[in-house]
Amino acid sequence: MFRSMAFTWTYILCAAFFLILMVGQVQAEERDYYLIGEGDVLDITVWKEPELSRSVKVRVDGRISMPLVDDVLAAGRTPLELKEIVTTRLEEFIEAPEVTVIVHQQASKSYYVLGEVRQQGEYPLEKDVSVLQAIAKTNGFTEWANKRNILLLRNSGNNQQRFDIDYRDIVSGSNPELNMQLMPGDTIVVP
Repeated sequence: MFRSMAFTWTYILCAAFFLILMVGQVQAEERDYYLIGEGDVLDITVWKEPELSRSVKVRVDGRISMPLVDDVLAAGRTPLELKEIVTTRLEEFIEAPEVTVIVHQQASKSYYVLGEVRQQGEYPLEKDVSVLQAIAKTNGFTEWANKRNILLLRNSGNNQQRFDIDYRDIVSGSNPELNMQLMPGDTIVVP
C-alpha cells in the first residue's frame, strides 16, 4: 500500500513539474515574438529584386507602402507574418519571391520619465526595464526629487492605472514588488 502511495505521489509531483515547465516555456515563447509598431523602421529585402528592396517606416496608421504591394498593415504583426503577406502580394508579379523582413530600428516601444530626474524624456523599451533601471537611465534624481511619491502611469485599454511608488521601499527591500517591469507607453513621474 505504501509503495503504491509513493508511486502515486511521485507521479503527481512529476506531472506538476512538467506542467510548470510547459507554462514557463509558453510564456517565454510568447515574449519572443516581436510585434511591429508605429514608427518602427523595417528593412524589406526581395532577393534578386533590388528595385523592390527598401527600408520603410511604419506610418502612424500602422501601414507601410511598397511598389507592387501598395499599402500593407504592418503594426500588430510579427515580421514573419508581414513577410508572408508581402510574399503573397508579390507572387502576382514575380515567380517565387524570396522576401526578408528585418526590424532595423525599433521606435514603437518606449516609456517616459518626467519630473525631478536629471534627464527627462522618452526612452526606448528594447528589453525588460524595471522602475529602478528606468530611473538609472535618467542619471538619477535631482536634489529636489520626492522619492516617496513617485507615480507610474500605465494605459490599459481606455483606462489609466496609477501606481504609487516609494523608492526607499524598493531599495530597502521592504516592498520589492514596486520595482515593476515597464510596459510600452508607461510614464514615470518623479515630483
